Amino acid sequence: MKMGNSTAVTEFFLVGLSKYPELQLLLFTLCLIMYVIILLGNSLLLVIIILDSRLHTPMYFFLGNLSFLDICYTSSSIPQMLTIFKSRRKSISFICCALQMVVSLALGSTECVLLAMMAYDRYVAICNPLRYPIIMHRVLYVHMAAWSWIIGYLNSLVQIVMAMILPFCGNNVIDHLTCEVLALLKLVCADISMNVFIMTVAGIVLLVIPLLLIFISYVFILSSILRINSAEGRKKAFSTSFSTCSAHLTVVILFYGSALFMYMKPKSKDTNTSDEIIGLSYGVVTPMMNPLIYSLRNKEVKEAVKKVLSRHLNILKS
Repeated sequence: MKMGNSTAVTEFFLVGLSKYPELQLLLFTLCLIMYVIILLGNSLLLVIIILDSRLHTPMYFFLGNLSFLDICYTSSSIPQMLTIFKSRRKSISFICCALQMVVSLALGSTECVLLAMMAYDRYVAICNPLRYPIIMHRVLYVHMAAWSWIIGYLNSLVQIVMAMILPFCGNNVIDHLTCEVLALLKLVCADISMNVFIMTVAGIVLLVIPLLLIFISYVFILSSILRINSAEGRKKAFSTSFSTCSAHLTVVILFYGSALFMYMKPKSKDTNTSDEIIGLSYGVVTPMMNPLIYSLRNKEVKEAVKKVLSRHLNILKS
């Protein structure tokens, strides 16, 4: 990449999809509706998990973390994106851009690790049901969740700090809907080979390896079920594991599929419209789908919702 005169950049202009004002208006409406669904759905799921003692298990502890993460993740980008859609001066300060990238990348990285932790929890629950309470004790699953957050933020801080200390040479127009490290690096007028290397390593560690571990865990789960001698036993095992495993696998495919497309494909100088739409997939659509998938396919969650609602209705009637 060619070197240029180093000029201090104090703000960035986000011009993603600015060539398509009609599409921006449509996306504003859709993103606003989806953001409300994200807040309501994930908040409700989080409250249900806290209030119902039957859901105080490792699986729902991880699910509660996922709901809280999705609320924070979308709140770090969607409100600002909605403002940009309706604003004539589509600008964001240097500091706000850096903070947005740190938070969004950290939470996205955390979700990559957290989904792998949830897969391990399901593997132990189905393949070692008798030892499950011993293996997945409170100290272990709290540490697993904590390390998911720590790894996510460490990855984000390293990548964003290394990107923000590079010279931009006065170029401050980001062809993206939000401040995003891939789009930002296209403005840099210095060698970014180290940034690309670190990003590639992070993509392998946080995307490829967790995804492989998740699918390996499902292979073991399927193998464990098929080893059951009786047909009735296999049928019961399939029915009990289907709701949680299918919900988790659906979320995994949605999240990892779009993230792998964005971060592991060959990089180009120009931002494609398809990149921005796919970015919305894992940034908006997946967080909206999480509470719907886990509640609609989970008998325990549906029963907990009915229990909490009936309790509150009885209180109102009395």
